[in-house]
Amino acid sequence: MKNSVSVKIYHGYGHTHNLVVYGHVFKYRASTKQVFSNNLLVNILHLLRLFVLKPFPFTKVRLHFNGDVIDQTTEYDGFFKFEWSATTNIAAGWHQVKVEALGENGTVIADSWGKIYVPHITQYAFVSDIDDTIMVSHSATIGRRLRELLIKNPHTRKTFKDARLHYELLAFSHTSPDQPNPFFYVSSSEWNLYDYLVETFRFNQLPEGAFLLNQIKRWGNLIRTGKTGHEGKLLRVMRILDAFPNQKFVFFGDNSQQDPEIYTSIAARYPDHIEAIYIRNVRPENFSSARSRLEKAELQGIKTCLFNESGEAILHSRKNGLISLDEIEGVKPLI
Repeated sequence: MKNSVSVKIYHGYGHTHNLVVYGHVFKYRASTKQVFSNNLLVNILHLLRLFVLKPFPFTKVRLHFNGDVIDQTTEYDGFFKFEWSATTNIAAGWHQVKVEALGENGTVIADSWGKIYVPHITQYAFVSDIDDTIMVSHSATIGRRLRELLIKNPHTRKTFKDARLHYELLAFSHTSPDQPNPFFYVSSSEWNLYDYLVETFRFNQLPEGAFLLNQIKRWGNLIRTGKTGHEGKLLRVMRILDAFPNQKFVFFGDNSQQDPEIYTSIAARYPDHIEAIYIRNVRPENFSSARSRLEKAELQGIKTCLFNESGEAILHSRKNGLISLDEIEGVKPLI
């Protein structure tokens, strides 16, 4: 049992009065060390192994954070969520957290360390979709989406031109270099792909952030990867806003599926907390419907941008004060 049980913690977030950490406990999980290869078979085998796992349902887990100790129980799929108020004030920045899985007699059978990010309340916060917003994924077509996953690895996945530059500018906008603005990446991809996505983002030098993904799947459901309902993604974004009631948010998505509908419906509920909505136009046939929804958000004083290239979005961010000319000039050597 000790050799096979594992705890997986995903980046958490929050502030002193509302901290959140997600994770899974597995009875078994296939070894998934990534080999960055252009070999199709190597990539296929690695992807399949991400879905070879056995969750540990209804087992006790214990969190240790800054002197706080909290007990919880995993759900039927091994998923756990800790949400609590810290007993002491937590400074802005990254903080370590430990989660233990406990056996029937209360002994620790597995443990792991993770991180929580606490931003300043004066900072912007950014919520971004991943597939077809940052990475080319063809998420509206399951066959093409699977092809991208199968033939590519985190070092060969294609990101849209200047997406990294835009996000980097926003990460350090109106803040100090040691306190970047927080990013939350909300995707229909499953938790199985967490490490895959983290490595993709780090390789492409995208801002570090918290990922909120879809329910974990077993290998038999691989063909349904990336499929989730409107409500699932809506609720995940709403939870982020609820965790940061004093933050100003900027949304990023695309018009391949339901991002315009999700983001504008949230903006209608929280107009004072949404600074801007950016939608990448990857499906020209959906341009008019996305434009119509964004125009309604603009009536509530929310800035919007329906763009084809990230360069257009960067200019919009500069025009509306999200980034300054000095910040753009400061990163010119990286272009």
